[in-house]
Amino acid sequence: MKKLFVKYVSQNILGMVGMSLYILADTFFISKAVGSNGITALNLVLPVYNLIFAIGAMIGVGSAIRYVVEKNKGDTSSESYFFHALLWCIIISVIFILIGIFIPDRLVGLLGGDSAIINTGKNYTRIFMLFTPFFMCNYVCNAFVRNDGAPSIAMCATLFSSLFNIVFDYILMFPLGLGMEGAALATAISPIIGIMICCIHFCSDKCSVKLKPTVPSVKRLFYSCQVGVSSFVAEISSGVITIVFNMIILRLAGNIGVAAYGVVANTSLVAVALFNGIAQGSQPLISDYYGKGLRKNVGSILRMAVVSSLLIAALLILFICTFAPFVTSVFNSEHDARLASYAESGLRLYFTGFIFAGINIVGSAILSAVESVKYAFAASIMRGFIAISIFAFALSAAFGMTGVWLAFPAAEFVTMFIIVKGLRKNYSNYNR
Repeated sequence: MKKLFVKYVSQNILGMVGMSLYILADTFFISKAVGSNGITALNLVLPVYNLIFAIGAMIGVGSAIRYVVEKNKGDTSSESYFFHALLWCIIISVIFILIGIFIPDRLVGLLGGDSAIINTGKNYTRIFMLFTPFFMCNYVCNAFVRNDGAPSIAMCATLFSSLFNIVFDYILMFPLGLGMEGAALATAISPIIGIMICCIHFCSDKCSVKLKPTVPSVKRLFYSCQVGVSSFVAEISSGVITIVFNMIILRLAGNIGVAAYGVVANTSLVAVALFNGIAQGSQPLISDYYGKGLRKNVGSILRMAVVSSLLIAALLILFICTFAPFVTSVFNSEHDARLASYAESGLRLYFTGFIFAGINIVGSAILSAVESVKYAFAASIMRGFIAISIFAFALSAAFGMTGVWLAFPAAEFVTMFIIVKGLRKNYSNYNR
């Protein structure tokens, strides 16, 4: 069991970190090519990315969990979950495509961009929104491959799509001189690479996933999304936090403050990827054991996942406390002293929250995997919407920018009590 846990978790961590690195690469190359206005534009539209990824994750992970549990119970209706998930992703993506075609400038303005930022970011936004179906379907394919016993292929799909993105970020932005549009094209094409690699498993003899056509069902979509909601909130929470923080920071420190938050937020994506790797690596094992009724095995995987998240959180905090100036300097190509001051302080304060966030991310995924929807949903809503918004406004009013950075640790700390209660209840149920 420990070997399986290490195999699944390590490969998912590599895959998720690879996925987060392309946003870091975007940030780095944009900072070199466009400067702080480019980082600000990128940070303002990141919530749109988060929403796209969140919907894909909720449908993909939720459908994959239902598929595994029902397949292990001998239910033949599980065969249509894959097609059904892809179909709904395509249907929902039409909304994003239309916004990208007709009103990307209004979207950037709505998210807080002034005329200079709108001019910098509108084409970037238009391009990546046109590729929404591929972003969503890539999540679905990756989730089903991972849950079908092929974590290595899922990892390779994520890593190679991210590597493609990073390499073509450079090629399109610098030798070809396409600037922000080049970064958008590289990002937009990368999920197609991931889907193509996932097809290696779908075309193999080891694949048990079937592309069985079915009509779209809102009831079945909701049934799948019930257990995928923690994945949705894990992704969308970054977007909600970004929108709330951007609103507050624009008032407190202007565009430079938002650029500094862009450094903090994009660096934190790598940290979140580590915990999502533990969560997504544990989830197929727990879903499998849960579907087979192996209660003690579920408890053992749960314990290993929580301990792993605590160890990684401690290492992350130590790293950031030591190397915050270096991390900031990588993205501060204009050597702006205000940006450096805001970002270094922000990194150190913001990252203390991962000692709690790690437990929350991993715990939410585990609770979803054992169909403990009530606790998973409550924790996800608390950390993704309610607590972070309340603390962001309250602490920023009291302590300015310092309060903004402290809002994340405070919200995660409060949410942890819900997760711990849910995990203790399930641990007692599944450790005997």
